[in-house]
Amino acid sequence: MSETNTAAAAETAAPHRYTAAMAADIEARWQDFWDAEGTYAAPNPAGDLAGDPAVVARPKKFIMDMFPYPSGSGLHVGHPLGYIATDVYARHQRMTGHNVLHTLGFDAFGLPAEQHAVATGTHPRVSTEAAMDNMKRQLRRLGLGHDKRRSIATIDPEYYKWTQWIFLQIFNSWYDADAQQARPIAELVAAFENGTREVPGGRDWAALSAAERSDVLGEYRLAYASDAPVNWCPGLGTVLANEEVTADGRSERGNFPVFKSKLRQWNMRITAYADRLLDDLDALDWPDAIKLQQRNWIGRSEGARVDFKVGDTDAITVFTTRQDTLFGATYMVLAPEHELVDTIVPAAWPEGTHDVWTGGHASPAEAVAKYRAFAASKSDVERQADAKEKTGVFTGAFAVNPVSGEKVPVFIADYVLMGYGTGAIMAVPAHDTRDFAFARAFELPMRCVVQPSDDRGTDASTWDEAFASYEAKLVNSANGEISLDGLGVVEAKAKMTDWLTERGIGEGTVNFRLRDWLFSRQRYWGEPFPIVYDEDGVAHPLPESMLPLELPEVDDYSPRTFDADDADTSPETPLSRNEDWVNVELDLGDGVKKYRRETNTMPNWAGSCWYELRYLDPHNSEKLVDPAIEQYWMGPREGMPTGGVDLYVGGAEHAVLHLLYARFWSKVLFDLGHISSAEPFHKLYNQGMIQAYVYRDSRGFPVPAAEIEERDGKFFFEGEPVKRELGKMGKSLKNAVTPDEICTEYGADTLRLYEMAMGPLDVSRPWDTRAVVGQYRLLQRLWRNIVDEATGEVTVTDAEPDEATLRALHKAIDGAGGDLAGLRFNTAIAKITELNNHLTKAGGPLPRPVAEQLVLLIAPLAPHIAEELWRKLGHTDSVVHRDFPVADPAYVVDEAVTCVVQIKGKVKARLEVPPSISDDELEKLALADEAVVAALAGAGIRKVIVRAPKLVNIVPA
Repeated sequence: MSETNTAAAAETAAPHRYTAAMAADIEARWQDFWDAEGTYAAPNPAGDLAGDPAVVARPKKFIMDMFPYPSGSGLHVGHPLGYIATDVYARHQRMTGHNVLHTLGFDAFGLPAEQHAVATGTHPRVSTEAAMDNMKRQLRRLGLGHDKRRSIATIDPEYYKWTQWIFLQIFNSWYDADAQQARPIAELVAAFENGTREVPGGRDWAALSAAERSDVLGEYRLAYASDAPVNWCPGLGTVLANEEVTADGRSERGNFPVFKSKLRQWNMRITAYADRLLDDLDALDWPDAIKLQQRNWIGRSEGARVDFKVGDTDAITVFTTRQDTLFGATYMVLAPEHELVDTIVPAAWPEGTHDVWTGGHASPAEAVAKYRAFAASKSDVERQADAKEKTGVFTGAFAVNPVSGEKVPVFIADYVLMGYGTGAIMAVPAHDTRDFAFARAFELPMRCVVQPSDDRGTDASTWDEAFASYEAKLVNSANGEISLDGLGVVEAKAKMTDWLTERGIGEGTVNFRLRDWLFSRQRYWGEPFPIVYDEDGVAHPLPESMLPLELPEVDDYSPRTFDADDADTSPETPLSRNEDWVNVELDLGDGVKKYRRETNTMPNWAGSCWYELRYLDPHNSEKLVDPAIEQYWMGPREGMPTGGVDLYVGGAEHAVLHLLYARFWSKVLFDLGHISSAEPFHKLYNQGMIQAYVYRDSRGFPVPAAEIEERDGKFFFEGEPVKRELGKMGKSLKNAVTPDEICTEYGADTLRLYEMAMGPLDVSRPWDTRAVVGQYRLLQRLWRNIVDEATGEVTVTDAEPDEATLRALHKAIDGAGGDLAGLRFNTAIAKITELNNHLTKAGGPLPRPVAEQLVLLIAPLAPHIAEELWRKLGHTDSVVHRDFPVADPAYVVDEAVTCVVQIKGKVKARLEVPPSISDDELEKLALADEAVVAALAGAGIRKVIVRAPKLVNIVPA
């Protein structure tokens, strides 16, 4: 009989069997029911989403997924891994008495939609909304229990009104280092006006022009515009943040070359919060690896600032963590972009300049210009890499070492960055690997000032490598005023810092690797800045009444792009071409005047910096969020001193960018009194990745995975052999499997179970469509244990369960309940499967209490089939808000434990004993056992080792 006929016969014999078709019907009906009944609506304590006070009185639980971007290609089965996990957890939390807020929105601004618009002429909103509709359909089919009233999209004007509002709060704030918090800029202005704070430069505030006042405040504002080195990508027509540039100096999107250029851009002064961003990590329940990445990115280091005089008026300031080695500084290096370079470069090479220092150029100006152009073509990551060949050029200038009085040559080199420290270093080649290599290449002197621990001696010119140590003693480090000789590093650093401070040529300080956040993009599809400029170029914030400032319609969505290798270009944005929108007449409180709008847009990170707050109060048109609502869901409480979301699940790839930016925005809003939570996310969990096999032909091109034939452990496509490798799942690799495919073939509950059963949630794992059927069969057995496949009637009885069944049930409840609470979904499924197998093997109708608790047990994982079986068991309410089963401790403890009795390490007997047996009782039982008595054969006993209840080890005399 053919497979088709066999299936048809089985369906005829068991018309009520759980099949994919039945699953589809069940799942669609219950999804409609949940929507109609508002099953997942989480009540607020106030506002238009306020609900049942009894529910609000329960412990709250705010559960979030990282914002999805609505891709035009839709979801593959790897995407919903985290969404299913948070849904399972949220369902379990509801069943254990919590008021659960769980919803999902869309991070919908961004480059892909704009690129699609450029290619097709379709407005980005049209393609983005179509992609969102498709993703909503796919996610709904998975049975995710989201509160849909709270769903948001960053492209909605009523959403980005508040993104713009937050930007203005940051723009209108400054960081008071004494108070260690942000304060309104108006308070700083008042202090300048009344003289309680000195105006930089010593001038009177009233005497400054509007433009001069704007410049002064720009040095304090937490959001400010400045001319600064940026990552300019001509091929994309936009500037990029450091984090958007790959290690080889190319754009993360498009793989175009990226160059250093100076442009006027908006920045966020995140560096003001560096200490707090570091310190507050200790209060967060985050993976150690993510905390380490943030600490490394912030990069706090303690050292000293030291001034090296150049000529009569200039000085090069360096930051060093090894001020104890100042006597060993034999040259200096500036970043090519350093502002002093143009000032100190002489007209001609000094007499006696080494040929290797000049790079073969006729003058210092020519050498510097050529080298600057070379360095601009490399990314910061490339510049910091340990290249074999060290490059640089002498500026023609000398600086004075402040402790030795020696003149040391000043170079520029690409391994020094403006983005770290002061953009200048004192080079101590004997004790720094990069400085050593540079000194060798440019024939520069080396001086040993830290005593080597090996036998190399103190003549550094004979060394093969630098000697770096924090344990050794200082040598060759004395002048007429200070001596470090014989001191350890810590003591020498402190002594040198004091000496520098006393003479006004340095001071102890703290430095950070963290740079201010570049916040401008030369794009159309992003949030417009709520900023206009007057005729003098002074920036003015729009009043709240003019928000949201909506994106205008444009004919051309693309920024002007250039030859990818042409670094000598500058941005032209799509908005700048819309003159009617750009040039406006507004009354900002002092009469109607002409203004020009900001034509950059915010980066795609902006909307995701605060979206957790909008979930709380999504329809509030008067406030960012109602304070009572924010306090209820996110406020500080026991174990959560900085407040935040209870559980935030997403990929580890956002360790630095999104998470650092969101933490910064939260702290500013907290300082200004808008929220009670100083941190956005209290507990962070990084899910792993679902991987898939990629099949490549002889050219290395991916071929469709679904069309691969396997023969004798080898793989073929259209008869030709192909190579298999494990990689990401995606459309470009032709190995994507959509959730729609699996739902159609097996049902959504099967897909949910399979993804949760594949392995620990935080570990990556390979997808195997053939293995999905295992979870499908689990659900079929579960169905059969409660429903007669021939009649569709429930088969449970009112008989009392036997003790073996009770033990199996309560062990499963105890184990699975703990696993679900701990996000160990794979082991929870294993325990439920074990229980279901026990019930199947036991045969006969299930006792009603067992059937009902089995359904409730699996409800968080497979909610559709659970709802259907719950209704068939005669209940009219939903399982969603039913109590999760509670284990009876009497049945969780094993009735008996097998104890092994050993003599000389060999097993001589096995005893069945109570789990609670004491050591003394177990020893007596073991020594009285017939097999043990026979094995001892009258020999004396030297020692008995007892590990109740599982082991007795007897050592004969």
